[in-house]
Amino acid sequence: MNRRNLLKTAGLAIAGSALVPLSSFAQSSNSETKPFNNDNSLEPIPSKRKLGKSLEVSSIGLGVQNMTRTYQTTIPSRPEMINIIRTAFDKGVTLFDAAEAYGPFEVERILGEGIAPFRDKIVIETKFGWNIDQETGKRLPGLNSRPEHIKIVVEGMLKRLRTDRIDLLYQHRVDPQVPIEDVVGAIQDLIKEGKVLHYGLSEPGSQTVRRAHAIHPIAAIQNEYSMLWRGPEKEIISLCEELGIGFVPWSPLGVGFLTGAIDADTHFAQGDIRGNESRFSAENLPNNLKIVDLIKKWGAQKQATPAQISLAWLLAQKPWIVPIPGTTQMAHMLENIGAADVKFTTDELKEFNKQLDAIQILGERLPAFVQAFSDVEAPLKK
Repeated sequence: MNRRNLLKTAGLAIAGSALVPLSSFAQSSNSETKPFNNDNSLEPIPSKRKLGKSLEVSSIGLGVQNMTRTYQTTIPSRPEMINIIRTAFDKGVTLFDAAEAYGPFEVERILGEGIAPFRDKIVIETKFGWNIDQETGKRLPGLNSRPEHIKIVVEGMLKRLRTDRIDLLYQHRVDPQVPIEDVVGAIQDLIKEGKVLHYGLSEPGSQTVRRAHAIHPIAAIQNEYSMLWRGPEKEIISLCEELGIGFVPWSPLGVGFLTGAIDADTHFAQGDIRGNESRFSAENLPNNLKIVDLIKKWGAQKQATPAQISLAWLLAQKPWIVPIPGTTQMAHMLENIGAADVKFTTDELKEFNKQLDAIQILGERLPAFVQAFSDVEAPLKK
């Protein structure tokens, strides 16, 4: 089954789950070659990249969010999800992304089981910050980054992930009720205890990044970023470069859009968050499909799939960018691994970007009630 047939009329997770990253998955092989160069030669690049000063990971990670519930809102086969996780590791993936909100809790359990045989050879990143009852898993209104709550959440994470430490712990969204100084203070306590090794922020306001980084260095920022949504290029990516922070794009394939899974005839099922995103509305979709046509054209020239072109473009932006697409399909994982073999010269990249920049995406990336949780600045500490 191809991506288009798989995703048409498919439902995403409930709106609450839509507040967190969605996409498809890939990774870089040990024989990775640089897809876009600074000159017209083709130079090999390492299969590893660094987030922050010292956290080394594979060039592309694996997001596991949808392993409890697919686009069609069906429940995937748990053994097959474990198989995908372990095959990804066999193919070189060493960064695996989860969150307490995915499930809630259940995705961390699946990941914990999947990586158990090679836990010490990979990097686990997971996220706290939504207001979730730690006993029942019930979603409560809003956010919760109170220091005492963070510490309780981490204890549950360690059990579900079957580990004694979290390599990279993110605040999933900035809590407008809790100063970032208090959040980082709690994380520093966990670092001293050895339960957390590095930390990051997801979809944060830029001043909150500066305040947090001044207290304890941030390893990575996690934001939506792809050819469909280039918002981080306005400020966050340059801020990461200035401060030496890694950048982890979620939804690097545009919730399936950049794979060609969506066309003008697509109808979104009830519960599919994309049905509430104006960039996919009947009015805007025909225009926005121009970007898919562009990717397909270059894919034909390069003998690569749209997903491979999309991932190769992301890898070209900065050497410290590490996308974390996810999948519940083994075939898609194997397809995406091939992105490492896509090669572009500087002249080709320049021409590609010229054509890309000529396309104006219409509509908003998220519904207003979801977007309200992004680019938030934490309150000042009194």
